[in-house]
Amino acid sequence: MAFLQPAPSRQPIFNIPAVVIWLVAALAGVHLVLTLAPPSRADGWIEAYAFIPALFSTAFLAAHHIATPGLLDRALTFITYMGLHNDFTHLAVNSLWLLAFGPVVARRFGAGLFLVFFLICGVAGAAAYLALNWGSPDPMIGASGAISGLMAAGLRLLPTLRPSSAAEPLLPVLSRQVVMFSLVWGVINIVAGVAGLGLGGESGAIAWQAHLGGYIAGLLLAGSFDAFRPQPVGVNLDPG
Repeated sequence: MAFLQPAPSRQPIFNIPAVVIWLVAALAGVHLVLTLAPPSRADGWIEAYAFIPALFSTAFLAAHHIATPGLLDRALTFITYMGLHNDFTHLAVNSLWLLAFGPVVARRFGAGLFLVFFLICGVAGAAAYLALNWGSPDPMIGASGAISGLMAAGLRLLPTLRPSSAAEPLLPVLSRQVVMFSLVWGVINIVAGVAGLGLGGESGAIAWQAHLGGYIAGLLLAGSFDAFRPQPVGVNLDPG
């Protein structure tokens, strides 16, 4: 009978996993604290927690009579730089990109793996920036390297987006779709970075090296992370 049928469940318009919302909130919270802090203290935090390639160059440190920072302090900047942003525009653009690509990866990997994946892509971005800017005193801040990794993972996860296609394999790294998108995306980043167009909200030149490093890490690691994702529990409908 019609009146005994259960009412259809309402689906939220924006189905964003909580871990993505909390990550955006954390980035916003850090930036708010920096904005409200006295300029001298905020500058000190940027100097301490931004990623600065020069701090890894003994030649630069010796030439400028700077004491070599501790290994742990330098290692932590591979992660802490992601929480800092130039201004609210930089934060807003990165947050929008995170909200665009984060949910796809978070739903697939689960909250724990998602955060680890995000951090590893960010570390890979910093490593690429370090390798291509060795000895540079220019600090790098922002989560766009890690977000680039989420973009790459989201691209490979395209075949799995429909509920009925959850068991579909990821797009291969050398598939036509992945190769073509990666080439276009890479060229856009390099051209924008060299020209200083400020993609992603950064003022002045962007750290395109970090974008490429994070993207490549996301592209190569998506399959390995997908193999360790939480598997849905099957429902046995066989009464026997």
